[in-house]
Amino acid sequence: MSTTVRFGVNYVPSGEWFYSWLAPRWDRIRRDLEAIAALGLDHIRVLPLWPVLQPNRTLIREAALIDVRRVVRLAGEAGLDASVDVLQGHLSSFDFVPSWLSSWHRRNMFTDPECVAAQAALVEAVHGAVADLPNYLGLTLGNEVNQFSSRPHPTPMPATPEEVGAWLDALLGAVPSDGRGVRLHAAYDAVWYQDGHPFLPTHASRYGEVTAIHSWIFNGTAQHYGAMSQPSVRHAEYLIELSRAYAAERSRPVWLQEIGAPLNCLTESEAPEFCRRAVLAAASSDALWGVTWWCSHDVPRALGDFPELEYSLGLFDAEGQVKPIGKAFAEVAAEVRAGGRPAARTTAVRIPAALDRAALAPGGAVFTAWMDAAARGERPALVLAGDGHRFEQVLPPAPSGTAGVYNAVSAT
Repeated sequence: MSTTVRFGVNYVPSGEWFYSWLAPRWDRIRRDLEAIAALGLDHIRVLPLWPVLQPNRTLIREAALIDVRRVVRLAGEAGLDASVDVLQGHLSSFDFVPSWLSSWHRRNMFTDPECVAAQAALVEAVHGAVADLPNYLGLTLGNEVNQFSSRPHPTPMPATPEEVGAWLDALLGAVPSDGRGVRLHAAYDAVWYQDGHPFLPTHASRYGEVTAIHSWIFNGTAQHYGAMSQPSVRHAEYLIELSRAYAAERSRPVWLQEIGAPLNCLTESEAPEFCRRAVLAAASSDALWGVTWWCSHDVPRALGDFPELEYSLGLFDAEGQVKPIGKAFAEVAAEVRAGGRPAARTTAVRIPAALDRAALAPGGAVFTAWMDAAARGERPALVLAGDGHRFEQVLPPAPSGTAGVYNAVSAT
């Protein structure tokens, strides 16, 4: 992994959104990628649709793999590295689950042995299709696949934490040990914040070679504190440090794989400044590998039934013109690259043993303690109870229901 913070974007093809995987427009894709590179970004995240890749449990379409390879190759020609996701899965409020897992053929993707084997075969095939390309960064199992395992999904496929661990082992283990690219998985923030969710913080922080963070302030942070408040601007930084508390090694790289400026919380005029402040806050963590903005291009208004915010998340508009937030992201990327890496943190908020995950969430005791320490000008980490020996000072979490004033105690 690079020692310089990387900056890229989740690639949403202009014009026809991810539906373009049905019949890629190569001239348009080439133009998109060249525009992304012209912003000064260095990588993209590629998200092909699962039913296009694997429409039948025992059929992986060679033509679809060739299309994925061509997108990665075109990215390289534009000067961009590329990571590839496999199980898409879920994108912008739509599910793309193949028919062999739904309705009359409904089976559990996490626990059915034949379905797990089919997913592992697809993971191996996607990696094999692109692993020899020099700009291949690595493979993510899928986009926020944990949302299929529990509420609030309307038709979840239940699994226990043990079954989740076995599923992750099977799919991550399907990538050959060829030294090409990194293997990881990505979860939305229920893994950190939702009590009873079968994907655990330890799954996020200890499986695969990198921890992926997806930071969205419409999860309650903006509603509770305000969209431009310190807790909203520093939410990604908090998640990065929270993930490190559960990692086996604090040196494990953390990839801020999704962060955006949702206009259901922010105004259009606030979005560029939110981008700048949020990225600078995230970059204050010495574990940060890179920031990949969501997303490259706005969803065209001609496409129906998207939540309103999805039409405005791009760095470019639907016609490919750079938006003010695109310029802001390019500028803050250059600023971070020029600034060098931050020092390690020496103060930490302690996470008590056997704590409900709600205490980690916005408004919870641990979240409050960390944000209060940050407001006092400290650069707090987070640490599990009994693991404070790596810090000069350890602060207790906020007492439930209180604002809290904390006296640092000597670490033991």
